[in-house]
Amino acid sequence: MKNFLYFIWDILKLAIIALAIVIPVRYFLFQPFLVRGQSMEPGFENGDYLIVDEISYHLRDPQRGEVIVFKYPEDPSQRFIKRIIGLPGETVDIKDGKIAVTDGQNQSEVLDESNYLSSVAKTFGDVHLVLGENQYFVLGDNRDFSFDSRRFGLLPRQNIIGRVFLRAWPLANFAKIAIPSY
Repeated sequence: MKNFLYFIWDILKLAIIALAIVIPVRYFLFQPFLVRGQSMEPGFENGDYLIVDEISYHLRDPQRGEVIVFKYPEDPSQRFIKRIIGLPGETVDIKDGKIAVTDGQNQSEVLDESNYLSSVAKTFGDVHLVLGENQYFVLGDNRDFSFDSRRFGLLPRQNIIGRVFLRAWPLANFAKIAIPSY
């Protein structure tokens, strides 16, 4: 009986130590996210299991091109995945399928999205938005099937959960997620 109680005590200690490690990591550093829908194809497909880095944006600002997970502004219980296109203080113009971003010094740049969009993808819409402080403009990579800033407006910084850091599933597509250069 004494051996059985020692065994139970050892299991209980192991469980407490595991929880003391896993809970802070899961709730404050990294969290899983399951892609649902087609809005980020071809880069991220329905059923992809991603790891979201929650700590980076406490140390630095989000960057253009990063794929993020955020709370949908009109229903914070929903989580969305999109790519950051416009940063605070910039102006975003979409016209004739092209995206132009103008910074605070009136430097304008037409974004070259060829390294993550399919060659047939077009960014529809006629958009002219000036982003305020702590506002982001986000788009899905599958522009025809994405519910994004063109429809729900600008994304407040406080709604951003974190950046997609790693694709963990399917194993054949296991990869660290890189930020594209423009």
